[in-house]
Amino acid sequence: MSLDPIRVAVVGVGSFGKNHARVYHALQSDHDQSPPIELVAVIDQNLELARAVAAEFNTHAFPTIKDALAATRINAASVAVPTVAHLSAASALMEAGVDVLVEKPLAAAIHEADELIRLARRTNRIVQVGHLERFNPAVRATLPHITRPMFFEVHRLSPFTPRSLDVDVVLDLMIHDLDVVLSLVNSPVKEVRAVGLPVLTNKVDIANVRMEFDSGCVANFTASRVSTERVRKLRFFQPHQYVSLDYSRRDVFMLTVNQTAEAAPQPGSAFTMPDIVPSKPEVVQEEPLQSELRSFLDSVRTRSKPVVTLEDGRRALSAALDILGAIEKHSRHAKLDLLSKA
Repeated sequence: MSLDPIRVAVVGVGSFGKNHARVYHALQSDHDQSPPIELVAVIDQNLELARAVAAEFNTHAFPTIKDALAATRINAASVAVPTVAHLSAASALMEAGVDVLVEKPLAAAIHEADELIRLARRTNRIVQVGHLERFNPAVRATLPHITRPMFFEVHRLSPFTPRSLDVDVVLDLMIHDLDVVLSLVNSPVKEVRAVGLPVLTNKVDIANVRMEFDSGCVANFTASRVSTERVRKLRFFQPHQYVSLDYSRRDVFMLTVNQTAEAAPQPGSAFTMPDIVPSKPEVVQEEPLQSELRSFLDSVRTRSKPVVTLEDGRRALSAALDILGAIEKHSRHAKLDLLSKA
């Protein structure tokens, strides 16, 4: 494993791509980052924007991937362009021998996700999908306590902002929670029922979903980008335990039934309330994006499987598209004119 610096780039420096550049720039001076990294390029077709970001983070600006590759050597890159351009941008990088982190959603269509999987295998590239909540400290603190989750209630609500309007709320917001729940349940989806409506845009802005898995687990999801408040919560029940996770506060609260005090009462005896023990697992605080990019760079360095694989990204995308199909089906049944949304 070489200790030469990993030379990184960011493709697309809008609001979220700029954050990738910020974190990479911070990691340059982090002595715990091994091997060291160098932010060598930011790439955006809006060259004025790219130059402004490059000046802020002491790197070089380019209008295209081709221009950047011709001017400098790049080992790894974050792709934060609009979803419809993920395939073309990631393909150009992988063909040039660059490892890639592709922001969520992985692609605009399943066939594009499959093409990325084929290309990664052919070029032997590391590709991680940017499902950021997997790196939320609260999610990581929950993982050791997972046994058999059977019911989820998930809410992700946001006030309206004019960002990510190239996709609907399912692919914009809900897909975060789809990825997390799919990773925790680890069972095929059996049935999806959903309703969604456009409110301020011509795409679905609010959606509610009921998803049933082969394991018997049921998950209810609500996502809105037209809320009056910001909510990021995931709650679930598993045998003898309730777990409440707050993504925004990055903490976890658990109620566990003390099974030694849970013996069933004898016939005719009075019910005895079992011993319920509250607890808060230790949460190691770190900015999720920093944790995500550290993990990506470690996979690049060690040539190891990323925490969030292309297959994970495809699975979340497939679930999201199934939900959109269910929303369209409900719209036809309810005689709502959603099918004209572009």
